[in-house]
Amino acid sequence: MSKSHIMFVDDEVKVLEGLQRMLRPYRKEWDMTFTESGYKAMELLETTPVDVLVTDIRMPGMSGSELLAAVKERYPRIVRIVLSGHSDLECIVQSVLPAHQYLSKPCKPEVLKDVIEQALRVAHLVEDDTLRALISNMDALPVLPKLYQEISAELSKDEPSLETVAEIIGKDVGMSAEVLKLVNSSFFGFARHIGSVRQAVTMLGVNIIQSLVLTVHVFSVFDTEKSPFISFKGLWEHSIRTSNLARRICTADKCDRELADNACIAGMLHDIGKLVLVSTCSEQYNEVLRTSREKNRRVWDVEKEILGTTHAEVGAYLMGLWGMPDSVIEAIAFHHAPISPLSSYRPLTAVHVANVLDHKHCVIHENYVVPDMDMDYLGNIGVADHLPEWERTTKDYLEDLEDGGEQDSAG
Repeated sequence: MSKSHIMFVDDEVKVLEGLQRMLRPYRKEWDMTFTESGYKAMELLETTPVDVLVTDIRMPGMSGSELLAAVKERYPRIVRIVLSGHSDLECIVQSVLPAHQYLSKPCKPEVLKDVIEQALRVAHLVEDDTLRALISNMDALPVLPKLYQEISAELSKDEPSLETVAEIIGKDVGMSAEVLKLVNSSFFGFARHIGSVRQAVTMLGVNIIQSLVLTVHVFSVFDTEKSPFISFKGLWEHSIRTSNLARRICTADKCDRELADNACIAGMLHDIGKLVLVSTCSEQYNEVLRTSREKNRRVWDVEKEILGTTHAEVGAYLMGLWGMPDSVIEAIAFHHAPISPLSSYRPLTAVHVANVLDHKHCVIHENYVVPDMDMDYLGNIGVADHLPEWERTTKDYLEDLEDGGEQDSAG
């Protein structure tokens, strides 16, 4: 099996020499190239297949953000990572669209290795190079027009309300994913993973959110008429309910906070692959949805048949590129079919259960095939007898919604 190739770009020779020394123990695992300019990197890429590009931002000649944009356009399958000593707002804004992840200097070798290995590890989830390139090349996840208008209007005010901004973002899958991606980058150096949209918005602050939405246009408004076979409103509502149910299931099972936070994030993002597919290959995905509905077949079975992959795998692939925790990626990838050898309670458990129970109680359309609860998996980890309690938790939550309660945001 051929080794993966990693390219490092930095205009400071001493930094490159430091990276070479730091990463010497990994020479048996990776081929590595070190170069001091964006122009030289582009020349090398013409003849050197590269899997991951790691670059500084502020460089003379071709800046890191310009390099990332050029690589994104010409070599979209390459994973693009920022490694920079500049964590100011301008640096973040310049690189937020073309980069998959952001790391700050100094960076411990094990942290850099973990980030690179995770990006390489998720590559197998989407084997088709064309589809992988389309996913990697996405500028922004689509958002509902109404919510985009609401967030833009609030951020255009003289004194926007952080509480209102968090509430709006928490209602949208694409906005939630982008904000969580950014706040958990090492640019900000937070000691622990941030699992709440509300907390993420508070930590980023109004200035950064304004720049992302009003200047960089990090969110794209999707033309819902392009996909007549999918209800975007229904998809968003299902995602939010699954997120909230996953957290409630974790609470009922007395899980620790980190597991509950990651289950909540994974619940919100478990169907994000549908947004990716409907954005990158809408004609094919319309055929998937039409066939599923007309023939009363499970969506993910038809996806595999027509696209060679599923929305679960696509979503996990993108979130892996974005550096989400492994347990979140796992929950997204396997929420329909948990892996039997996994013998411990994890975010996947709560998301699998929450997804099935929400579909069971909230019908999307008359031909929708409700996914099966994997009782073998639940029995294997010793929680199959929790099902009656989870059913009560679900019914209580849905009754609260029917009585006029608001859909929660993701935290």
